[in-house]
Amino acid sequence: MHPKPEEAPQERGTSRLYLIAAILTWLVTGTTISSLNKWIFAVYNFRYPLLLSSLHMLTAILLDYPILRWGLHTAARFKVFLLSVTFCSSIAFGNLGLSCVQLSFAQMIYTTTPIFTLALSKLFLGTKHHALKYTAMIPICLGACFSIIGEVQFDQTGCIYLFASTFLRGLKSIQQSLLLKDENIHSVTLLYLMSIPSFCILLLAAVLLETGVPWESPPDCDDRLWLFILLSCLGSVLYNLASFCVITLTSAVTIHVLGNLNVVGNLVLSRVVFGSHLTFLSYTGIGLTLAGMFMYHNCDLIAGYIGSRRPPHATGRHVKSD
Repeated sequence: MHPKPEEAPQERGTSRLYLIAAILTWLVTGTTISSLNKWIFAVYNFRYPLLLSSLHMLTAILLDYPILRWGLHTAARFKVFLLSVTFCSSIAFGNLGLSCVQLSFAQMIYTTTPIFTLALSKLFLGTKHHALKYTAMIPICLGACFSIIGEVQFDQTGCIYLFASTFLRGLKSIQQSLLLKDENIHSVTLLYLMSIPSFCILLLAAVLLETGVPWESPPDCDDRLWLFILLSCLGSVLYNLASFCVITLTSAVTIHVLGNLNVVGNLVLSRVVFGSHLTFLSYTGIGLTLAGMFMYHNCDLIAGYIGSRRPPHATGRHVKSD
């Protein structure tokens, strides 16, 4: 039985709306969750970043379980476990770095994630990308360098943590893409399956590594702290689900390049909420990063424009040779 001719455009329209909704949800939650976490660490002196990450995973388990039916073969489960290890490491390093540096500085280091993702997709998946996409990484990389040089409150330890988290974010996206597309695992199912070992790993790490800090309520603790922690947990679940959907509909590289739009929102919040100071080099770095993002997403348009500017005789020779 053949589908009706009018169904194809309708399905494309529905898929486009679904992608737009996923991207908007992902951008909004991505912009707010970093600020929430930084607020918890800075304002309430909450010194348990690994514990906070484990609570994120526990929330995902509790929310996903009632809507889940799944069956998975052994090889796929092992891949999910490896994804959990990468995910936990990325989140842990990210929260450790965020507890050491300003939110604006962390966001600018995260803008280099597409570079790692592009290299890893080429190395592990053999993915071929347009030359302009590689070129777009140059302003993104320069933008991050300028921002690091122009950072007023530079912290070496926090910088190392954030770069480790950035590399692992790229690796995590490659693993997610393989599971979502090749294994055809649903986004909710993957988040649930990943959350169970992730919660165990992060909780164990919190118990072992955060024992130097007394497990007691922070001195500035009040009821609002637990409200912010709850919002951070709920936001992380929504953010991860939206990111899985975006990866399914686009690619592992695209999601991180597109995610650089979060930089603008987080920098505004960092300035308004935390009073972060940005230098001229920092603003220059932001501009270069956004220029690289524009080049990446419009490489076909740029390539078409360059092709249209070729001399007419060059085009004639090309047509004649065909």
